[in-house]
Amino acid sequence: MTEEKGHRCFAGFYDRLSRRAESTFMREVRPRVQGAARGRTLEIGLGTGAGLPYYPADVTLVAVEPDPYMFKKARDNIADLKREVELQQAPAEDLPFPGESFDTVVTTLVLCSVTSQMKALGEIKRVLKPGGRYHFYEHVRYRNPIGGFAQDLVRPIWSQFGGGCSPNRRTWEAIEQAGFDEVSIEHESPIPPIPPLCFVRPHIIGFARKAGESS
Repeated sequence: MTEEKGHRCFAGFYDRLSRRAESTFMREVRPRVQGAARGRTLEIGLGTGAGLPYYPADVTLVAVEPDPYMFKKARDNIADLKREVELQQAPAEDLPFPGESFDTVVTTLVLCSVTSQMKALGEIKRVLKPGGRYHFYEHVRYRNPIGGFAQDLVRPIWSQFGGGCSPNRRTWEAIEQAGFDEVSIEHESPIPPIPPLCFVRPHIIGFARKAGESS
């Protein structure tokens, strides 16, 4: 497993950057994503842990975060919450868990920054139990060509200052092609179409189910 260099400045400002989102539309998103978790659950890309309060009390919660600076902040926030969470530093493309380990896997605004979406989705599918569900909320590429072109233009500088985020990924296509038994995706646009947030405006929310019967 390779060591992650991390993004010190991005991690330092992340909570302030996301405060408005967490107090507005994410308050509706979190119950639909984290709140829908069941059984032994893995959150990939925990960030600073904003989604932790939304998990049901009876969920056994495991989380991974690759960025060492985000990891430290998440660890501190977990201590403040006084909730038991098994936290490990690991990338989505190389999860340190055996196959068929989890009933639920969750990502929230994570697949924009992984090195390989297909490797990450392959790992998600691998660690899910038969019948297990992957719940996601991600920002994606515009489906109209003008918006997509604008995201292509801004991607190099956006990625540099945004913790490796690529705003122009067709993430819904990657999820549909990952080999899940059932996929449900809704497209949303919760952010006003004004710079700079217009570059991460289209979002998707949904779930994908692994083939088989849940235990």
